Amino acid sequence: KVTELVLDNCRSSNGEIEGLNDSFKELEFLSMANVELTSLAKLPTLSKLRKLELSDNIISGGLEVLAERCPNLTYLNLSGNKIKDLGTVEALQNLKNLKSLDLFNCEITNLEDYRDSIFELLQQITYLDGFDQEDNEAPDSEEDDDEEGDEDDDDEEEDEAGPPGEYEEEDDEDDGGSDLGEGEEEEE
Repeated sequence: KVTELVLDNCRSSNGEIEGLNDSFKELEFLSMANVELTSLAKLPTLSKLRKLELSDNIISGGLEVLAERCPNLTYLNLSGNKIKDLGTVEALQNLKNLKSLDLFNCEITNLEDYRDSIFELLQQITYLDGFDQEDNEAPDSEEDDDEEGDEDDDDEEEDEAGPPGEYEEEDDEDDGGSDLGEGEEEEE
């Protein structure tokens, strides 16, 4: 039972990704960033879905589909799409559990009073583009907070268990391995 599915950079054809269908009943997180989606019309019914990543697509409307097929969404990322006006976003009013919406790099962000208008229109949301109405950053914003933390963790892991680990193995076999490893690491 799949609960998380990342299809980033896959290519969609006619607004659908082959194989993504109603059988994914347990899905709680779905990411379809940069898949050239123009529409959500063929999105399957995913009633347990809570987080939906749709950044860097070509979606310009048809968001009412989300309330029908993904009624429990709490997080929706539509950054980098072709969303231009409040009327398009109004369809999200029916997503009663939506707490975080990201429209970064959409034309709509150029509207005068964009943030105030969205918060007024979608009163259920707490965070827009990662910030609340008082411009406080989302504390549970896994996207930002965890990424920063992960970068540090990843660096440490790389230093300890990443490629240098391979060189340490070489080091066991031949004493020149660690010098080589450091040189290669610097080149990268």
